[in-house]
Amino acid sequence: MTRERETDQRELAQAVRHPPKFEPGRVVATPGALESVPRGEMMAALDRHSRGDWGECCQEDADANDRALEEGARLMSVYGTKAGTKFWIITEADRSATTVLLPEDY
Repeated sequence: MTRERETDQRELAQAVRHPPKFEPGRVVATPGALESVPRGEMMAALDRHSRGDWGECCQEDADANDRALEEGARLMSVYGTKAGTKFWIITEADRSATTVLLPEDY
């Protein structure tokens, strides 16, 4: 079995165990994020975000996100690239759009 196929099967198994908790709407990224965050890492973080894995945010923000899932408020996750670049993912309260951005883009 090829390495690529093994990865696809692992991702499928992960998706079955942890289905998305919300639809992200239109996904956009700032120019800074597009330049600094490798595409594969951005896609992996978007997947985590949609499944309720809030990344490296503090516990208070993670708890707020969990409440926001039920109350329909804005969601915000924090991730880091393998190279150490911190980036955020924010989904609007109405779930119409999700933005990938660097903290300095905010």
